[in-house]
Amino acid sequence: MAPHWERLFDSVGHFGRFQACVYFASVFQSISCGIHYLASVFMAVTPKFLCSVPGNVTSILLNNSSSSRIEDIWTLWTSTKNYIVVQLENGEIWELDQCSRSKREDSLYLAYEYSGNKSVSSCSDGYIYDHTKWKSTIVTEWDLVCHREWLAKLTQPTFMFGVLFGAVIFGGMADRVGRRYIMWFTSTGQFLFGVAVAFTFDYYSFVIIRFLLAMVSSGYLVVVFVYVTEYVGIKARTWASMHVHAFFAVGVMAVALVGFLVRTWWIYQIFLSITTLPFVLCCWMLPETPFWLLSEGRYEEAQKVVDVMVRWNKVSTPCKISELCSVQQDDLVSCRTGDDDISTVKKHNILDLFYNWHIARRTITVWMIWFTGSLGYYVFSLSSVNLGGNEYLNLFLIGAVELPAYVVACIGMDKLGRRNTLTPFLISSAVICVLIMLIPQDFSILSVLANMAGKFTIGVAFGLIYLYTAELYPTVVRSLAVGSGSMMCRVGSIVAPFCVYLTSVWIFMPQLLVGIMAFLSGMLTLMLPETLGKPLTNTLAEAAELGTNKNSCLGKSPPAQSGVVLEKIDA
Repeated sequence: MAPHWERLFDSVGHFGRFQACVYFASVFQSISCGIHYLASVFMAVTPKFLCSVPGNVTSILLNNSSSSRIEDIWTLWTSTKNYIVVQLENGEIWELDQCSRSKREDSLYLAYEYSGNKSVSSCSDGYIYDHTKWKSTIVTEWDLVCHREWLAKLTQPTFMFGVLFGAVIFGGMADRVGRRYIMWFTSTGQFLFGVAVAFTFDYYSFVIIRFLLAMVSSGYLVVVFVYVTEYVGIKARTWASMHVHAFFAVGVMAVALVGFLVRTWWIYQIFLSITTLPFVLCCWMLPETPFWLLSEGRYEEAQKVVDVMVRWNKVSTPCKISELCSVQQDDLVSCRTGDDDISTVKKHNILDLFYNWHIARRTITVWMIWFTGSLGYYVFSLSSVNLGGNEYLNLFLIGAVELPAYVVACIGMDKLGRRNTLTPFLISSAVICVLIMLIPQDFSILSVLANMAGKFTIGVAFGLIYLYTAELYPTVVRSLAVGSGSMMCRVGSIVAPFCVYLTSVWIFMPQLLVGIMAFLSGMLTLMLPETLGKPLTNTLAEAAELGTNKNSCLGKSPPAQSGVVLEKIDA
């Protein structure tokens, strides 16, 4: 945003009634983004299962327990190492495991122990599933177990790949065609693709449509950050942009609630998707941002939007765009005649983030923080359902703990500083990961509380890094820095599901990896300069001198306040 265009908010208000209505209407849709990002937590649940048999079962035997119904055995079958013996109507006796079955050749009576001949075969007749908790999941729908188990584990990573592509594609499109049109398209796409997922006919169509759903969900989340940033004045911008994350967290809580109430995956998906419908019906009423209209030279349309803002906010003095533009033009002329360092325009690329050793070290640290924040966020969220106790309550609490985290982040960055808030919370998350590994598995309540604490600390760091990155880099590469950091964030979200699957190697492997990354990131953050109260830099040379005692011509830019958040988020 041009600095003189920012004076618009001094005239119409930084967060008046008009901005409040636009803000809450647009961020409501962020709830759907949170929903779709974590919907697979319950949609891809793998219940207890056994190899099926070619016939009707009349008797079942597990150790010393017997029954005539397979449903009665699930509560007794606590270890997958134990096989189950069944007898069919035709007298055949089978031993059933999860991924294989054995037919006893010479057995005349039903007994658990058997040392005779057996013929082992694959599960060609399908599988028997425990429907106690879930009537249907995508695992039971398409038999994503045993040799097809890897397909179920790819559900979340492929979604996150869609998130990555959507952020890149729609972030750039929003700069070309406008924020409003992209918000219309992506919100409508969330509803249509969300409902379409429920009616997919096989696994591959399910993954493809979920990929498209991820693209539009990510696209909306990226653009809505820019949208609210351009409608909210500097005095309220930090709180407004930070709490877009809070609405995302509400979506995580909604997943837990709907998962508890609906136990059939396709009905569950439909209920989650219809949360988008109210916004789809009214999103066409949202206006384009005046800053984008001004950047495109559409001054009359921008003036109409400003006039509406003046009327809604009950401002007595009219605000004229022509006056702001004339001031802006005068400023540009004075800059061109007075500053030799900007007389030529240079195109910048990713290599400029490694301008010298100081900037390169800063970039590596910032990328690590983005990656660690995303990795920790999704590891704590995805693994919450495996902590014991009520998995629905666990996920709800993991989402709820984000709300105070963003409040603490806003207060801490303004009172203590960006670095002094970020460092202790990153190191605290590493310490909490160690504590989680020391808690006995039987203490499920302690495990849940420790995971909530870990999500809280990583949430503070994750919310703060957006603003901190924007302030650490100069104007010429600021958007590039935030965009590249966001790309590292997407990489972290892709890696997180695979990290959670490493529990099969060691149950605490995810916490170990997050703890190591958080500790390294926290220690490296100590070397970053503090930006609270510092002027925003314009050139790479000025940015390199941040944190040093050298005097530089930083007076050209206003002091960095918490309201100066993101110019734009391209990825």
